[in-house]
Amino acid sequence: MHEAIISVDGDGAYADATAGTDARIELWCTEQRDLLSVVGPSEPVLRRIESAVGISDSIAHDTAAVIVTESCLTEHGTETIDPYFDRHNCLLLPPLRYEGGMKQCRVLALDPSSLTACYRDLTTDNVSVTVESKRAVEIVSPSPSPTLERIVPELTERQRDTLSIAYEHGYYRIPRETTTQAIADRVGVDRRTAEEHLRRAENKLIDSIIQYI
Repeated sequence: MHEAIISVDGDGAYADATAGTDARIELWCTEQRDLLSVVGPSEPVLRRIESAVGISDSIAHDTAAVIVTESCLTEHGTETIDPYFDRHNCLLLPPLRYEGGMKQCRVLALDPSSLTACYRDLTTDNVSVTVESKRAVEIVSPSPSPTLERIVPELTERQRDTLSIAYEHGYYRIPRETTTQAIADRVGVDRRTAEEHLRRAENKLIDSIIQYI
C-alpha cells in the first residue's frame, strides 16, 4: 500500500471557511451530516459554515469549537477533487483537514501507479495540488503518525551547536539564564550571527511540528 498527503488550494466550503484565518478544521463525515472540530478563532469560521451547509448543533469557545452540520458537504457539490480519487481507486482517509484556505487529504492506494495517475489528471486539469509526502505503508493507522523523520528537520551543524548550547545554558528557561551574547561567545561567533542561527533553527523546528499541534 502507498500513502500520500495531498494539499489542494480551495476545494470546498470548509477550505473557504478557513481562508484568511488562523483556524484549522478537521472533518469526519457521517454521510448525513458532518462532524467538525475547529481549532483557532472559531467565530468567523462558524459564520461561514452556517452560510454554506448550516449548523445543527455546536459547542463553541473563542479558540475552539465542535460542530454538527445540518447536512453533509458532499450534498452541496462544492468539492472538486474527490471524483479524481474515485476514478483511480484511491481512498480518502479521515479526518480531512482544512487550513489557510487549503484542503489536506490523506490518500491511500494499493498500487502506487494509481496515485501517480490521479496526480497527473489533477495537474492536467489545472487543479492547484501539492504532494506533501508519499510513502509505502504496511499498516494503516487512524491518523498519520508523526515519525522522527517527519518531525526533525535538517539543521546545519552550526545551527545544531548553537541551539544545543542555548538549551543547555538555560536560554529557553523562564526566566532566561543566559543571553545571546554569552551563547555567541561559546559558539565562537558574533552575537548577530548566533541570533541568526537560533532563528533559522527555531523556524525549521516550528515548520516541522506545527501540523501536529
